[in-house]
Amino acid sequence: MFEAVIGLEVHLHLKTRTKMFCGCPADPFGAPPNAHVCPVCLGLPGALPVPNRKAVEYGLRLALALGAEVPDRLVFHRKNYFYPDLPKNYQISQYDLPLGRGGALPLEGRQVRIRRLHLEEDAGKSLHLEGRTLLDLNRAGSPLIELVTEPDLRTPEEARLFLQRIQALVQTLGISDASPEEGKLRADVNISLRRPGEPLGTKVEVKNLNSFKGVQRALEYEIRRQTELLRRGERVKQATLGFEEGSGKTYPMRTKEEEADYRYFPEPDLPPVPVPRAWLAEVRAGLPELPWAKEERYRALGIKEKDAEALAYAPALSRFLDQALSFGLASPQALANWLLVDLVGLLNERGLALEATRLTPLAFARLVALFERGEITSRVAKGLLPELLEGQDPEALVRARGLGVVADEEALRRLVEEVIAAMPEAAESVRQGKIKALDALLGQVMRKTQGQARPDLVRRLLREALGVG
Repeated sequence: MFEAVIGLEVHLHLKTRTKMFCGCPADPFGAPPNAHVCPVCLGLPGALPVPNRKAVEYGLRLALALGAEVPDRLVFHRKNYFYPDLPKNYQISQYDLPLGRGGALPLEGRQVRIRRLHLEEDAGKSLHLEGRTLLDLNRAGSPLIELVTEPDLRTPEEARLFLQRIQALVQTLGISDASPEEGKLRADVNISLRRPGEPLGTKVEVKNLNSFKGVQRALEYEIRRQTELLRRGERVKQATLGFEEGSGKTYPMRTKEEEADYRYFPEPDLPPVPVPRAWLAEVRAGLPELPWAKEERYRALGIKEKDAEALAYAPALSRFLDQALSFGLASPQALANWLLVDLVGLLNERGLALEATRLTPLAFARLVALFERGEITSRVAKGLLPELLEGQDPEALVRARGLGVVADEEALRRLVEEVIAAMPEAAESVRQGKIKALDALLGQVMRKTQGQARPDLVRRLLREALGVG
């Protein structure tokens, strides 16, 4: 029986206006190839880098949110390594004085420790087309944070969840879109196998994974591959691997480099960057409520544990919920239910982001309140939700269309009697103790009232008419 020991190296593209060491636009997504370049990010002779203060501030936000230790100065180093798509032939990164050391991210009741996080510049992009390799250097020099965990993860599912939590955290902090689809969140995974309680096994690294699913699938494959080797008495070789999405298999890229291979030395064109404690205190004071604190607050409001967790780690939904809660019109759990099930389901069905609709938190809260007060049925509320996405007012729609709940007992009792007379077999099944048959009768009454009768009232009237408890 072997267990996996997994660590992650997460690369996050920072949401700054300009690149890490020059004034070129930092977000090249969708731009023509090589449109956002200059002598600095092209590495031309005589061009000097200047650190991006906003990138450093964003890095400090993440370090403080994770509880990392921040030094009083940052030192940039040259990492000497051949990148085909990085014109300088070295990367400006950080070595022995990174942005942060230590800290942790809460994950399902425990802490995943952070080894370090540091600032660096991104490489460009190679495009392999019809036997030719083309270079797009728009991304070269864009600011990145690399976050390295301790080997605290044990399953592919945990690794995927950790990345989703990091994504939610940086989106909450406002420092990165962390969109894997746009290359703004990438991960390398380190994995070894051992028997529980034994020393760590030989580590292999799988590079450049750009989706949560890809991370999970690559780890699942590596666990199977390494398990088979160890069962046959063979050794796992330390190596750097790639992952092929189509086959779901890893493949060798090169032997694994050691730290000495990179020949780090301080960047001669960049002096140390001081981090005054006053600046650090200012950044700390500006941190928003973090997802794990938000989750605790939601639980204290009476929202179910799983719902609180799902909302706290979905920044767009949690912002919307907090605004809806501020009006005090509907209960927190009712808002959570309608948000997570009905609204999210509708958005997914239409391929929409919440921010792309005209739905306001106030209109949403008023719709849920109408349902909670029993003034409209669930069916009516669900029917109105698509129109609220277009900016409609729920109360105005209910008034204009006469969609209020039918609660006239005498009128409903007559309908109940009609339905029982029209469906004698179902009625007899209920009398004989087959209570599930009551749902067929209930459904027919609801259809006759166009979904506007209160289901609990109709159910009571049916039971009374049929003489069942």
